[in-house]
Amino acid sequence: MAPLLVPTQPRRFVRVPTHAVGVYPEQREYPRAALNLPLRLRGAGGVPEEFPVTLVTRNISSTGVYFLCPRQLTVGASIELEIVLVSKPLGLGNVVMETTARVCRIEAAAMPCWFGIAATFDDVQFDRDDGVPSRFLKP
Repeated sequence: MAPLLVPTQPRRFVRVPTHAVGVYPEQREYPRAALNLPLRLRGAGGVPEEFPVTLVTRNISSTGVYFLCPRQLTVGASIELEIVLVSKPLGLGNVVMETTARVCRIEAAAMPCWFGIAATFDDVQFDRDDGVPSRFLKP
C-alpha cells in the first residue's frame, strides 16, 4: 500500500465527494463540486489583509477553487485562503481548510467591479475545533 501523499509534494485533497453535490458538466481531470462555502481572503501577493475579506466559493475541486472577489488580483499572485468546509451551529465540529493558492485565471463578473478568480491550491492544512477521539489516533 503506497501513501496517498508524498512529503515532498504539497498536501491536497485526494478527491472531493461530488456524488453528494452537483458537478459541473465539463471534461476536467478533477471534477468541480458546485458548493457555496464561506471563504476568507487573508492575504494576496505576500501582503496580509488588514481586514480579511469574507466571500463565497462558487465551485471547488481537489486542486482549486473559483470565487468572486471585489478586487482584481494578478494572474500568478500567491493568495492565502481560509475555506469553511463544515460549520456546526454550536461551534463544535467546524472544519476549516487553510491554504496558499496561486491565481490562474481572472474574468469579469456580472456584478460591476467584481471579478471571478480561479486559483489552484499550493498547500492545504485542515483545522478542526473539536477533538479527535483517541481510538482514531495512531499510537
